[in-house]
Amino acid sequence: MTQAAEAHVSTEGTPHAALGTAPGETGAGARAPRHLARRLAAPAPGWTTTVDAIVVGSGIAGLTAALELRTQVPRVLLVTKGELSSGSTVWAQGGIAAALDPSDSPAAHLEDTLAAGGGLCDPAAVEVLVTEGPERVRELVSRGANFDLAPGGDIALTREGGHHADRIAHAGGDATGAEISRALVAQLEAVLADPGIEVIENALVLDVLTTSPEEPGGPRACGVTLHVRGQGSRDGVGAVLGRAVVLATGGIGQVFRSSTNPPQATGDGMAAALRAGATLGDVEFVQFHPTVLWLGLGAKGQLPLISEAVRGEGAILLDTDGHRFMPAVHPMAELAPRDVVAHAIVRQMAATGSDHVLLDARHLGADFLRRRFPTITERLLDQGIDLTEEPIPVAPAQHYHSGGVVTDLHGRSTLDGLYAVGEVACTGVHGANRLASNSLLEGLVFAYRAAQEITARVAAGELPLGAPVERDGEAALVPAAARSRVQSVSSAGPGVIRSGEGLRVAADKLGAVRTDAHRSTDVVAAPQTAEWETTNVHQVATVLTEAALLREESRGGHFRTDFPEVEPAWARRIEITLGPDGELRVVRALAEGDDDVRRG
Repeated sequence: MTQAAEAHVSTEGTPHAALGTAPGETGAGARAPRHLARRLAAPAPGWTTTVDAIVVGSGIAGLTAALELRTQVPRVLLVTKGELSSGSTVWAQGGIAAALDPSDSPAAHLEDTLAAGGGLCDPAAVEVLVTEGPERVRELVSRGANFDLAPGGDIALTREGGHHADRIAHAGGDATGAEISRALVAQLEAVLADPGIEVIENALVLDVLTTSPEEPGGPRACGVTLHVRGQGSRDGVGAVLGRAVVLATGGIGQVFRSSTNPPQATGDGMAAALRAGATLGDVEFVQFHPTVLWLGLGAKGQLPLISEAVRGEGAILLDTDGHRFMPAVHPMAELAPRDVVAHAIVRQMAATGSDHVLLDARHLGADFLRRRFPTITERLLDQGIDLTEEPIPVAPAQHYHSGGVVTDLHGRSTLDGLYAVGEVACTGVHGANRLASNSLLEGLVFAYRAAQEITARVAAGELPLGAPVERDGEAALVPAAARSRVQSVSSAGPGVIRSGEGLRVAADKLGAVRTDAHRSTDVVAAPQTAEWETTNVHQVATVLTEAALLREESRGGHFRTDFPEVEPAWARRIEITLGPDGELRVVRALAEGDDDVRRG
């Protein structure tokens, strides 16, 4: 993605020196570079099939890509880790952002997005998002999505943190993702009899297959290996060959001890792309949602999210002494960008010696709260909390990943034939911090663009079928028993509040995790789903920690106590890839004054 030199990951000395180090050199006092395996330990494929395009994931991005591709290329295969309707989109409460109101504009939406992104957004990508977004949302309506309506019959719009206009369309009050998923799944199920599309459910994609690096133009993606759970001729590990692979696998929530993400969010697509040779970017920028239901110190796994839309409607944050603290932190108070609110909550918790704060919505009225937030109301009642009569205990938890597989404006990664859309991608839209409700829109807009790009390239003969070759090096397998340890290390190291010392400790602990359990006689592990997922969690946690250690400043979703200020020289993206021997390398990112080689 850039033409600058690569460098070994160095977690000592200055990051600028590390970024400028030539391959084969290390800065003074630099640690030895980390190595990660370039493939998972897995049985040889027992079956093979061939299609034109493979889409991995069934959230808004995967379903949109599959539906668009189905009518334009001969054969499409959609692979999903669970049931067709189990993508992460289902859990999105707040809404989808788009300049739909005549008093709003794409330019204003762009301005808010750039402000939230902390100086690291790609303005060209944001412009694509905000200008094409309204049309894509209207297409969702034509596909059967039922958004909440205002009295005049137009789509009802509300406001969330970081937005200076009402531009959040929502459905079912606080069930927007579920409604969008329902509509897109219904569209897909209606055409399953079409021989041009096939869906494989309950399938974990293991690795992206690549052609020989000796081929003209270097290696390119030519399919995937996957493991199918169930019965039938496609049980177990198989291989799907294709002209293009579209990753729409969602985020990295299970890298942390607690998250709003579903259990299947184990970073599979991001890890597979890294192993295949694609470049990752902005990995250190993790968004911790400020208001996740606090269920006690022992809570782990997927935790209930209290949507930002609750604050958008006027709920306020109080510390455990009853003091409202956000107006003194930011002019937008509770509607400040999420990183600002999350960091303020952590500081206030420390000041009061508490492990949570309170979200108070009682003044909005019981009837309004039950009508506007029926899902949240019901989930809180299940926990014995009535938001109409008492404040809600909340604390930050991992919510969204702003980084991922680096792509251009058409979803193309740095590995030819491999595309990424949705949360797994790094389009440049989010920068250092995602603006509220831009995630569904990003998946929608860039999945459509990727489908159009693949269609054009297939028609032009630019994506021929290729023969996969096995990549060199050891195959990795981390025991499932290690997952809780990896999650604890990630939460303590690259968590909400970071420090150089904490990140170095985390990096060393992650480096000590056994990654070759399939070769050990004394470790209980075998190539199977839990081990494959844990290996992905470990690899993503390793890259995240190294990137966070390298960025010696605070910006957006990345806050370091030892470097608490924004450093203008760091207004650049850190891009990470694996060398041929599995050595973790950092690629110097675009900075102001560098040659812009981004593909448009």
